[in-house]
Amino acid sequence: MLEDLNLERSLQLGLDAIGFSQPTDVQRAVIPLALSGQDLRVSAETGSGKTLAYLIPMAQRMLADLPGRDAGSLGLVLVPTRELARQVLKHCRQLLAKSPLDAQAITGGADFKYQKSLLRKNPEIVIATPGRLLEHCEKGSADLRSLQTLVLDEADRMLDMGFRDDVMKIAGFCSPERQVLMLSATLTHKGLSGVARDLLREPQTVAVGEVRQPHSSIYHQRILADSQEHKDKLLIALLQAGGYKRALVFANKRVNARRLAGVVGYHKLRCDCLHGEMSTEERKQVMTRFNDGKLDILCASDIAARGLDVKDIDLVVNYDMPHSGDDYLHRTGRTGRAGAHGLAVSLVNASEWNLMISIQRYLKLEFEARNIDGLKARYSGPKKTKSSGKAAGKKKKRDKSPADKSKSRARNRKNLGKPESTGTKKAKQPGNDGFAPLMKKKQD
Repeated sequence: MLEDLNLERSLQLGLDAIGFSQPTDVQRAVIPLALSGQDLRVSAETGSGKTLAYLIPMAQRMLADLPGRDAGSLGLVLVPTRELARQVLKHCRQLLAKSPLDAQAITGGADFKYQKSLLRKNPEIVIATPGRLLEHCEKGSADLRSLQTLVLDEADRMLDMGFRDDVMKIAGFCSPERQVLMLSATLTHKGLSGVARDLLREPQTVAVGEVRQPHSSIYHQRILADSQEHKDKLLIALLQAGGYKRALVFANKRVNARRLAGVVGYHKLRCDCLHGEMSTEERKQVMTRFNDGKLDILCASDIAARGLDVKDIDLVVNYDMPHSGDDYLHRTGRTGRAGAHGLAVSLVNASEWNLMISIQRYLKLEFEARNIDGLKARYSGPKKTKSSGKAAGKKKKRDKSPADKSKSRARNRKNLGKPESTGTKKAKQPGNDGFAPLMKKKQD
């Protein structure tokens, strides 16, 4: 397909250097449309090659008609996290290695003045997180007036993180003639339609595969657990069993990710943690060690669920069940990438059973039941289930009838008079109901 697109020679050399031979389905669908200048809404599963799908047409457009160095930045990729920014920058620099184009990443947690000096050199492509780039735009250190292409990568995640207003403000600093590409693993987020309406002009939608379709190259298993202590033992047994090159362990809270890293490290396994409270430099060091094979296991919060592209991740463990089916897709999408096979194992206790069932129904997927010798849970699932598979709760008996309940309500009691006490007041005269005429008092 690429032979028919007449790509610039320097770009073709960059693709050859990274071993690019056959485009993926999403690249076949997106690249020709993006080269034609259309605005696009793109959805495809994680690990399907979305990054090159927008970088190739972006670079081709610049190389075909390269303006002067004082024209400002020509391509902007907005991403939700620093990790994804570094990942995109890595792919971008590999692609541009044989070309005169320059790319830089602008993210939070790094020195502002240093970033300002980078932007002063007018890199053709900027990969940025919205909050930090908006600061540069407002202070005049980012020049987007000649921008050709604006990419919103993982757009639904940016909305979840509260970046909508920042993205819209940044778009106001860009050239009104820019092309906009909005990409994500799913475009069903309720806020995406509004962003598309405000930023995109007559966009074409490209959906590769079902939005909720899990990777066909990943095996999905679940192991039942009784308690946190039991989950810890199951996790260590899984990791000590080996059979993987690299493993990712996901927890819902950063404090739990830190705790798990300590538990795993105590058992002499090469492990570290990754979470949002770490500085940019700390997170970069951890990812470098993980990429270089100095770490075998990474315990992470959901910050690592999107955009983390590390080779040879064979195992993903959901220590805590993710909150939704989409989150499950993003977590497990870190393995089984580029045609490789992977294993996703979820540790499920009684309180997570219904959540697991909801995720299975949403993804039209059933997890394979698995046990570990010597660590089988006493909990074997709910005693009674609904037709959906969720646990059937017990019906509560009503203690009071509706009549009794109405008498006990405060609003029905507050206007009642005080009850009369016997023996302290004279009884009412018979026949005196309050309406009889007044009688004169008898004089002695």
